[in-house]
Amino acid sequence: MLSYEYIAFSIMRIHMSTPSIFDVVKYILEKQGELTVMKLQKLAFYVKVWGLVWDEEEMFPEEFQAWVGGAVSPALYNKHKGKFKVSADLFSDANSSVLSESQKETIDKVLEFYGRYTAQQLSDINHQESPWIDARGDLPPTAPSKEVITSAAMAEYYSGIWNSEDDE
Repeated sequence: MLSYEYIAFSIMRIHMSTPSIFDVVKYILEKQGELTVMKLQKLAFYVKVWGLVWDEEEMFPEEFQAWVGGAVSPALYNKHKGKFKVSADLFSDANSSVLSESQKETIDKVLEFYGRYTAQQLSDINHQESPWIDARGDLPPTAPSKEVITSAAMAEYYSGIWNSEDDE
């Protein structure tokens, strides 16, 4: 049975027309099929990153934290906790149709580039990037962290990568 709060939140989200991370990952899984949760987390992270850079907007409001395995959205983690792989069926309450054509285009570009990498490769890439490194600070490599990787840090770092590629 759905709670009043969930129904009110869902109605509010429809009127705000801001997708959630769940709407985005449902779209990713509809396009890619079943994925490991680690790969899904990293793809969702890069969707948020490149939405900030290319579209100059947050595609979804949920945050990412600098966990040991790379950038992780706690909201998404709570949904798939205990699973190794997930499919779009897990996100039956999400709605990928709330995504605009521009948002779908951004997601498709991210999938085209990052989708070819394994989950471990994406984690390794993420570990080399300043937003994750800076959020973790001086923590040992295996220490847990709930430090947020801010949207500002994402936009600043990845805009620099994008602009330096334009210069070449």
